[in-house]
Amino acid sequence: MELRHIRYFMAVTEEMNFTRAAEKLNIAQPPLSRQIRDLEQELGVTLFERKPHALQLTDEGQVFRQYAVRILDLVSRSAEDVKEVENGLHGTIYLASVEGHAPTLFSRWIAGFQRENPHVCYNLWNGNSDDVINRLSKGLCELAIIMEPHNAEGVYALPVFSEPWIAMIPEACPLAGEPGDTVDFQKVAGYDLIIPSRRSRLHEIRSWLSVPGGQLRVRCRIAHMLNAYELVRQNVGIAVYPASANTGTDESVCIKRLVNPDVMASYVLIWDKSHHLSHAAEEFLNYIRSQYVSGSD
Repeated sequence: MELRHIRYFMAVTEEMNFTRAAEKLNIAQPPLSRQIRDLEQELGVTLFERKPHALQLTDEGQVFRQYAVRILDLVSRSAEDVKEVENGLHGTIYLASVEGHAPTLFSRWIAGFQRENPHVCYNLWNGNSDDVINRLSKGLCELAIIMEPHNAEGVYALPVFSEPWIAMIPEACPLAGEPGDTVDFQKVAGYDLIIPSRRSRLHEIRSWLSVPGGQLRVRCRIAHMLNAYELVRQNVGIAVYPASANTGTDESVCIKRLVNPDVMASYVLIWDKSHHLSHAAEEFLNYIRSQYVSGSD
């Protein structure tokens, strides 16, 4: 068995299609199929159940995949360790995050980590929490920041930040003229609302109503919070978002912290329990943990 067999096997498990895996590996499909058959013959088992329009790992294939992941991880780490003897920590760390305060957190951590590890590179991806969780589960990123509540399973989670929810209110709305820097959510709920598109967010915001089962007048649901501020400027409605969604200084938008209830939005750093982190990602995670042990954010 050679490393190429393992790499070919992993490419097929990722694509679950021999043609797409061959394209990914930049080889022809027949040689790839032949290499997988050779691997199965050497192991004495069937790794894939081949159906007319589908490919599925057998139980033996599932077991072999666990070892294949570890083997390729060890190969990668050994190459990194050899380079680090002379040049220090190398590698690329794959990250993903939601909007809001998460990019600020990653930027701060990267800046601090880079001072001691100048040869490390970073690949950052941004989306909503559901997209980020999906990306993490597929192994497309190693560390990610999402917002609670979330339905991520099989992950480790480290709380890293919290911020209040706010209402972004058009200047023409009567609530904008009320004194103080807070606003009662029960009053806000009577107006047209702009809220995050995640289903869990809708359920969460509904739970804030003082009357169980009460209705909200949701005018817009938006995946990317940066658009919410612009809709408020155009007097479409009141936007209910975490505080970091306040991205402008336009006098036509009034910002007030929500009370009754006094709610907070929480961010967590997550990483998959079933995926091995690269050496660079492990060291980056240790650096992040050290920031919270020392009491900084």
